[in-house]
Amino acid sequence: MKSDSNLEKVLAAGNFAVTGELGPPRGANLQAIKDKASHLKGMVDAVNVTDNQTAVVRMASWAVSLVLKEMGMEPNYQMVCRDRNRLAMQSDILGAAALGINTMLCLSGDHPSFGDHPQAANVHDIDSIQQIQMVANMRDQGRFQGGAEIDTPPRLFVGAAANPFGDPFELRVLRLGKKVAAGADFIQTQCIYNMERFAEYMRQAVDMGLTEKTKLLAGVTPLKSAGMARYMAKKVPGMDVPDEVVKRIADQPKDKQAEEGIKLLCEQIEQLREMPGVAGIHLMAIEWEHRVPEIVERAGLLPRPQV
Repeated sequence: MKSDSNLEKVLAAGNFAVTGELGPPRGANLQAIKDKASHLKGMVDAVNVTDNQTAVVRMASWAVSLVLKEMGMEPNYQMVCRDRNRLAMQSDILGAAALGINTMLCLSGDHPSFGDHPQAANVHDIDSIQQIQMVANMRDQGRFQGGAEIDTPPRLFVGAAANPFGDPFELRVLRLGKKVAAGADFIQTQCIYNMERFAEYMRQAVDMGLTEKTKLLAGVTPLKSAGMARYMAKKVPGMDVPDEVVKRIADQPKDKQAEEGIKLLCEQIEQLREMPGVAGIHLMAIEWEHRVPEIVERAGLLPRPQV
């Protein structure tokens, strides 16, 4: 084992993994974290803790990760390249590892123009692929990126994100391959609604042998309403929401749309469980954490494995 990560153990044992997500609060409110996390405990194998998602200032992801650890949960500590240079990244990685954070996700980060500090500088000293390689080398070679030896290397299960639907589509799997080659132990994808297109993406990934080198978790998000479906389809870059999916939600009365969204999600999860190369799902409930227990139960994903 490369780490003490619960997610690594679940995947290594051949179980279909389930990860969740928690967005830190816009303040110093610990109870807000605990309230959200309480809905995820026992429902997922690890919880992604986002890092100033959408370039909006929130509590530090490492701090929220520590709260989850204290609650007996496994955090997946996210770190974006947008806000730190390589010195700060490596320093934070050592600190997180020393405090028992065992799972990490490497990301580029949304551009500051999308957030609440649009004039903030984009650091991007290194990109996400270089970041993956840096963390993997810190662990496997025991060296900082500058070459100096690390006296106690961090033991981290290193993850990366992938968007199967960006343009041009034919380059998506090649970019995935670069992240795998850099050292990504697991991959979590963007939200999937176009199942046919994702199946083609997975076919290519399997044919290239990538799923033998990494564990791929398919991203899923329940649609709460027709308005959300239309927004995801029209306003979110890199998202592929087919018209028939939007229509399916919109055809329901308003008070039935959330239920239809969960029904659709459970159908998608069933398809993903049968899709070659898919090792699990990453469930992004987006401020709907209280519905996660219902979703994972209805999808037949309980109880979660104890490894």
